[in-house]
Amino acid sequence: MVRGIEARPAPCVRHQTDARRSRVAHWLRAQPPLRSEHDARSADMEVTGIVLMSLLAVVLSGFLARVSRLPLPLVQMALGAAVAALGLSSVTLEPELFFLLFLPPLLFLDGWRIPNQALRRDASTILRLALGLVLFTVLGMGLFIHWLLPAMPLAVAFALAAAISPTDPVSMSALAARSPFPPRLLHVLQGEALLNDASSLVCMRYAVAAALTGAFSLPDAVLSFVWSAGVGLAVGFGVTWVVARLVTWASGRWGEDGGAQILVTVLLPFGVYLLAERFHGSGILAAVAAGVTMSSTEAWSWRPGTRLHRTAVWDLLQFAAIGSIFVLLGQQLPALVQAAPQTAQAAALPSAWWLVPYAAIITLALAVLRTAWVWVSLKVRRRSGHLAAGAPARTDAARVKVVALAGVRGAVTMAAVLTLPLAGAGGVPFPARDLAILLAAGVIVFSLLLASVALPRALRQLPQPDEATERRSEDTVRRAAAAAAIAAVRAALPSTSPVATAAIAERILAPYLHRIGHLAEGRAPAPRAAREAIEIRLRMLALRAEREALLREGLEHGLEETTLRRLLHEVDLLETRHGG
Repeated sequence: MVRGIEARPAPCVRHQTDARRSRVAHWLRAQPPLRSEHDARSADMEVTGIVLMSLLAVVLSGFLARVSRLPLPLVQMALGAAVAALGLSSVTLEPELFFLLFLPPLLFLDGWRIPNQALRRDASTILRLALGLVLFTVLGMGLFIHWLLPAMPLAVAFALAAAISPTDPVSMSALAARSPFPPRLLHVLQGEALLNDASSLVCMRYAVAAALTGAFSLPDAVLSFVWSAGVGLAVGFGVTWVVARLVTWASGRWGEDGGAQILVTVLLPFGVYLLAERFHGSGILAAVAAGVTMSSTEAWSWRPGTRLHRTAVWDLLQFAAIGSIFVLLGQQLPALVQAAPQTAQAAALPSAWWLVPYAAIITLALAVLRTAWVWVSLKVRRRSGHLAAGAPARTDAARVKVVALAGVRGAVTMAAVLTLPLAGAGGVPFPARDLAILLAAGVIVFSLLLASVALPRALRQLPQPDEATERRSEDTVRRAAAAAAIAAVRAALPSTSPVATAAIAERILAPYLHRIGHLAEGRAPAPRAAREAIEIRLRMLALRAEREALLREGLEHGLEETTLRRLLHEVDLLETRHGG
């Protein structure tokens, strides 16, 4: 080789090499950095850990609540706070995502399960609590908070008052599971909690706008509320009715798919929520209206087995979602406590500990305003003749006390106050935002404590419902149903039926004849209750012995596992039916 002369590739080879290098460089530029990939995987794992940790806390909370006899929501919040304080997986609550993930299915389920008859019967009472009491609370608490904390501007005080004005349906369901509410009173409180979110959020929206711009228009606020509520209700009712019709038509034409129908009910509240929000309506009211429509429409047909599976699915979703809400709320507490000194200093308070009595005072003021509203409303209704006269004053006082104590705040309040903007026009920080969030968190904790301690005692002062009248109505309906079943079977038998057919018919009719005899009128209720207790105890003994024999004999004789599961499922259904 001659020194000084470079060995160059042929032109065609050089062109191919350059093209290949160009493609490789382009491919490398298109790929994300390896560290970004690792960070993305780490973020995904962190989210997965948060979800699993929250669900584990929900599972543990039930056991700890039974052992400690503390209210379940408080135990769940304590576990969430412990998770965050120990530096384990925690999450920063995003209000919009929180609203979308948790509130639509829970509000949908509450609207589905609340009796429509109760909503129609007490509609005026529910609307007075859901609309009138919210406006009364916003005005009264806004002025009171501004007087109590002059460092908080009046518009921000009204925004905080709007955030803490709605009672929480999730907290209400958790309390109702522990305390025996009278059915009608419980339905009124549930109806209030389902409907007062829209009015409070509209009030908060205009209070925030006033804080940012210094302007407020009452006609605009009223029109906004009417539009928001109207769109939400229309979307909820309309979409649910159409979906119910379509599913029923498809099931009648091509057969029912139980799993698909249940999945439709799970997706429905998210769909109506997003659609209503798309048209600037209330997604919360859309989810409630969808649930109420589900319970009132007869268009949606369900097979018995699908109904059982549907109930199991929704019970699981409700348990996991409610528990996760309180765990997530608890996870916000350590960060709020850590920021308390700076917040107290900005509010001209001597110490961060002063925030605790201020939150307690605001909680008591909420209870006082609620008591005053309910008391005056009750007296006005009684004087106008809408309520039966002659009820003892002690009963009215006990009823007012229960309604006042049941006004617990929870997830809706926390998510609403977190939507306060970080900054206004020109990047100026939103005034007293951290103070409002801390006080709202304190109100949630104190309202839960107050209700958990005082509500069971107040409920014991209420007169118990007349169970004898309800039992007589139930017996009448059960006798009529049994008589209809007997008539249907006997009408299907020809006059000259074979002996085997007659024997089968008599075996089918025996339980119905026994029921009619068991529910015969004129029998003393006490002996009948004793007979029912004996019958249930003996049935439980028989069914449990049957289950043990099925397991023992099935394994011994090599019975197929699927067949054994089916037989055990039949026993489980019977035990559940008889109260096991």
